[in-house]
Amino acid sequence: MNVSRLFLVVALFAGLSLSSAVSQPAHGSLQVYFIDVEGGQATLFVPDGGESLLIDTGWPDNNGRDADRIVTAAHQAGLKRIDYVLITHFHDDHVGGVPQLLDRIPVGTFLDHGDLYENDHGPIEQKYKLYLQQIAGGKAKRVVLHAGDKLPVRGLNGTVLSSDGKVIGQALPGGGRSNPLCGQEAAAPEDTTENGHSLGVLLRFAGVKILDLGDLTKDRERTLVCPANRIGRVDIEVVSHHGWEQSSSMAFVHAIQPRIAIMDNGAKKGGSVPVLDVFRSSPGLEALWQLHTSEEGMAKDGRPEHNTRPEYIANTPVTEGKMLELTVHANGSYTVRNDRTGKSVE
Repeated sequence: MNVSRLFLVVALFAGLSLSSAVSQPAHGSLQVYFIDVEGGQATLFVPDGGESLLIDTGWPDNNGRDADRIVTAAHQAGLKRIDYVLITHFHDDHVGGVPQLLDRIPVGTFLDHGDLYENDHGPIEQKYKLYLQQIAGGKAKRVVLHAGDKLPVRGLNGTVLSSDGKVIGQALPGGGRSNPLCGQEAAAPEDTTENGHSLGVLLRFAGVKILDLGDLTKDRERTLVCPANRIGRVDIEVVSHHGWEQSSSMAFVHAIQPRIAIMDNGAKKGGSVPVLDVFRSSPGLEALWQLHTSEEGMAKDGRPEHNTRPEYIANTPVTEGKMLELTVHANGSYTVRNDRTGKSVE
């Protein structure tokens, strides 16, 4: 039995069963902070009366910029510690901020997909080893999650959809319908990096479904929705891979039909024109939100503007560090607040 499985078994006998941890009814609201880490990811989930979950930690260095922004959001949420940090994969912009974060705020448990897949004998391996050193030093626990597992986060009903290159084998409730778009797009080449091994999750709160697949690439996305859509429709999607065109095929996005999409892109990272256009044409989409104006998507040389509406962008070319804040209420309604403008949209 590996360490992660042993941890879960111990939890069961300690009275912290996974079923009770993830299926309790929602009380109050869920606050979600989409933190600007300049084209990386750092998304903080804080359910009323539950445990906090941070997905990814942004970049290293920059004088602790990303860790400082995460801690600012945590303090705004009233947190003195972060209960769980989920690392989708071991690239710099997702795991690089771990040491600086741990210097600033306690973390209970890290969740990840298991051993490093992309051994480059360079920066990626170095960041992975540094991540392991932080855990070995006793600053936090580690649990490895697999496709189909439940998240051990009290107050959030979470299911792992992808991990270590594998995806769920059965359709979720509401999923299972044939996807006619699968035959209209050529299959993408196999991804051979950590991106395709991303730990991706579907979170449920008050009936609202929130999807975050990290940097999962088109080839792995396809296995989730082709020939049948195992996920079904979702309410909110954290756009995969910062809106880069290696992810978010039409066959995927138009199958899950998010009502709201939130893209954690930077000004020069992510926000690819083909992805912006895929979401623009997605059936049922009410709003695409972006953390930054995408320079690639800006109108120029006679080309039309591809970015979303200005009021749905947290950071323009002259701002940085502004967040998007999502509130999911107990009745299943939700609002998004733009930290730059101070305005909320239901």
